[in-house]
Amino acid sequence: MIYHSLLPHNTFGIEAEAADFCEFASGEELEQLIERGVFLTRPYFCIGGGSNLLFTQKRYDWTFLHSTVKTIEVTYENRNWVEVRVGSGVVWDDFVQYCVDSNWYGAENLSLIPGEVGAAAVQNIGAYGAEVCDLIDSVETMDVMGRKRIYKAAECAYAYRDSIFKCPNMKSVFILYVNFRLSKHPCFRLDYGNVRQALSQYDEVTLAHVRQAIVDIRRSKLPDPAQLGNAGSFFKNPVIFRSQYKELCTVFPDMPCYEVDADHVKVPAGWLIEQAGWKGKALGCAAVHDRQALVLVNLGGAEGADVVALARAVQKTVADRFGIEIEPEVNFI
Repeated sequence: MIYHSLLPHNTFGIEAEAADFCEFASGEELEQLIERGVFLTRPYFCIGGGSNLLFTQKRYDWTFLHSTVKTIEVTYENRNWVEVRVGSGVVWDDFVQYCVDSNWYGAENLSLIPGEVGAAAVQNIGAYGAEVCDLIDSVETMDVMGRKRIYKAAECAYAYRDSIFKCPNMKSVFILYVNFRLSKHPCFRLDYGNVRQALSQYDEVTLAHVRQAIVDIRRSKLPDPAQLGNAGSFFKNPVIFRSQYKELCTVFPDMPCYEVDADHVKVPAGWLIEQAGWKGKALGCAAVHDRQALVLVNLGGAEGADVVALARAVQKTVADRFGIEIEPEVNFI
């Protein structure tokens, strides 16, 4: 049997192989795959750009599928907003640039997040006070039986880095298009992190300037996967009870947090990991990035098991020091 390399399909730079790899550029092509019986012969798994997953095996006797649906189409607009139907295989940051070029507001804070549009809707990507679920109107899907269904945003069960599409019983459902609603009027979110500081170099706040500020911030902190294998933010920021946070502040008075609700706050996982002493440290060929502790990196030649071992060690140290469990944002495959 000839196996297919998955190295080009994961930003961690992990060497892995699959029994089969198929791509579909439309719903019709996905239907043809169904008719060929590709879902009947072996287990299957659909991936996007591979920017939020970690291959933990060297070889998979699976069929991997990947969407190359690349269209961007305006389906409705008025003086206040525009609705856009976007193929699941469109590179996410290309879509953000398209929005900025079109003077559509809402996606700019999500600039430079790696991956593709379909995966963005699955993962509910977010950054700098914005989440993609705030922009999604509906998600168009097809399952392995060829049945089509449109999920309205309210049906997608969006939560912090989570959605209905991450449930095990939804693995037979493939995203073809995501429908977004974007504003035609300025609606900037500038009070998260150091966005305002990054914007201070500009004379005015514009859509293009906000995007560039976000891009500059991310590039200053996050390694380029082409140079150093990684999957971006490896851990979710934990949400804890406000009472626990206040108790921890008696020991760690400089512990930062972000408001969630009356009873909960969100603590930056990167801060916890850095305070636990892991920033810049390695375990074998895997390491915690020396500029952003939230990112785990492949120093070269790392296997999935190496990254998993590092992640488990980081989790244990954080739990022992702070009594807080941090969960991976990256999907282990």
